[in-house]
Amino acid sequence: MDSLHKLSRRQALATAIAGTAAWFLDKEAIGMNEQSNSGLARTSPGSVGVASEGVLRFLDAVEEKVGGLHSFMLVRHGKVAAEGWWRPYAPRSPHMLFSLSKSFTSTAVGLAVSEGRLTVEDRVVDFFPEQAPASPNANLRAMRVKHLLTMTTGHDQDTLDRTVRANDRNWVRAFLSLPVEHEPGTHFVYNSGATYMLSAIIQKLTGTRLLDYLTPRLFAPLGIHGMTWETCPMGIDTGGWGLSIKTEDIARFGLLYLQQGLWRGRRIVPAEWIEKATAKQVSNGQDPNSDWAQGYGYQFWRCRHGAYRGDGAFGQYCIVMPEQDAILAITSGVTDMQAVLNAVWDHLLPAMSMGKTKPADADERLRRRLAALEIPLPASATNAPATRKILDQTYRITTNDRGITAARLTIEGDRLDLMLSTVKGAHRISAGERQWVRGTTSLDGTPSAKIASRWTWTDAATLVLTIAYYETPFVRTMTIRSGDEIQLSWRDNVGFGPTQGPSLTGKVDRHLP
Repeated sequence: MDSLHKLSRRQALATAIAGTAAWFLDKEAIGMNEQSNSGLARTSPGSVGVASEGVLRFLDAVEEKVGGLHSFMLVRHGKVAAEGWWRPYAPRSPHMLFSLSKSFTSTAVGLAVSEGRLTVEDRVVDFFPEQAPASPNANLRAMRVKHLLTMTTGHDQDTLDRTVRANDRNWVRAFLSLPVEHEPGTHFVYNSGATYMLSAIIQKLTGTRLLDYLTPRLFAPLGIHGMTWETCPMGIDTGGWGLSIKTEDIARFGLLYLQQGLWRGRRIVPAEWIEKATAKQVSNGQDPNSDWAQGYGYQFWRCRHGAYRGDGAFGQYCIVMPEQDAILAITSGVTDMQAVLNAVWDHLLPAMSMGKTKPADADERLRRRLAALEIPLPASATNAPATRKILDQTYRITTNDRGITAARLTIEGDRLDLMLSTVKGAHRISAGERQWVRGTTSLDGTPSAKIASRWTWTDAATLVLTIAYYETPFVRTMTIRSGDEIQLSWRDNVGFGPTQGPSLTGKVDRHLP
């Protein structure tokens, strides 16, 4: 359902292990009063016909059966009816969208079409005559912008990995050099390389990055600020992935589409484009129970129940439900994306099948539940450990592919510091026992990643750190066990490859402080 080029993957997984700068205690604990300081109007669920009991059941389902949600925002009749962030995720923090970025790229194409810069019938090779093969084959010559939009380029498989491996770092030339096995328009295959080409076309036509093109036309009018987009080695925004924005920004984007391109009385996107982009342009399967087999538009998926969505790896969603006049924005780190949608249809959809309701006990229970959301933490030992042998000693770590050479743990009051040394320098994870401590890490390379950490003893000899890379889907659980030697291991909640890290061992080095 989603793929990621190696450069982006390295950046995302640089959110994976520790080292710090500029630590500070978590001041972003989320209460209901702190969630209302942005542009969308807030209201009670019942005032817009949303049953609080249904939202509670949705929360039960995703926490008990799915796990991994980081935020959600339900908008109905133009107002936020329910919202929540699982600490340390917070309203002010952007989140990686992965392939949900594609829907924003599609919007840029729609805006460029409305400005007369191109049409969906334009041939792809005509935009890049200097980078196309000298003698393009018939299928490449037949490939048009609409085929990039609908994932029907004619390629037999996603072009992304082959494109980003280009020796000359020119992804456009690499894409155009690939075999096109089928006649364009006849064969659907999910293709992030195709969306990258849409971004490249926008930049070629406008002389500016996709992000800069969209800022005055889309982001600024919607009140979206602080967005970032990854670029390829040639300085072109990746298009099919790489956009990071906040949860409410996702909701605003969805609301714009629900309102057929109007935002507070102003036309932002042509209604004709939105109709085409969100309609079923091609068939992509026959499974009536799968939300990935209901048809595909212009970088939007059709859903069951008359809805449509943009989505990204590990559970980033912008779900538009026209029949309910509702939007649902979700960020998460999940392995089963269909399970999240099942919970939406099973619980939130029925919760909106009613008129206005009077406040009830469920409203207060929902308010308390939303204010207390937090990502899962390991169960703490009932008593403090009888021994703290692993503390205040430096351990020499055996050779490993992470380049970690030494480790040292100290605890003072509520705060734990884990020092990890490499040949390039020392890195620190700071964590709180009762609250999240925030910082940054560059141990796995640059750019540095923002992290928030908590720790607990799970038994007398085992200490566990939970490290959330809170602008991404990634959460790492690091386990440190003591005995004759220290043992350090970790696992990630989600990943594009193995999520279980190596187990490192070390012995006390009497020669080190």
